[in-house]
Amino acid sequence: MPYPLRDAVIYYSGSTPAPEGLPIGACGPTTSGRMDPYTPRLHDLGLCATIGKGRRSPEVVEAIRRNGAVYLCAVGGAGALAARSVVSCEVIAFEDLGCEAVKRLEIRDFPLIVGVDCHGGNLFAEAKNR
Repeated sequence: MPYPLRDAVIYYSGSTPAPEGLPIGACGPTTSGRMDPYTPRLHDLGLCATIGKGRRSPEVVEAIRRNGAVYLCAVGGAGALAARSVVSCEVIAFEDLGCEAVKRLEIRDFPLIVGVDCHGGNLFAEAKNR
């Protein structure tokens, strides 16, 4: 990887270009499940959290539990709201991918809920069981 994974957080988002004077454009969450084939390995390499929307596969939930990690959920459809929490944005890898490039974000007061906790507690499974 062109950046360290140990204790990192990955936010699954494709941001829009930054308006004048702002660090980033709208940057709402994308569906996390698309990354499920790769996520257990990333957690095993030290990733401590992911941020996105939607449920995760049983393999990802197990990797989160095994590694003491967490999956956090952002509000879908609220990219402009999420962008208000971004203090700075720097492209750190794959700049040629445009909005899909890897960026380092500094965020503050970002509204999130815990989707899967470090013990394997799963908000989505609990809701389905109700």
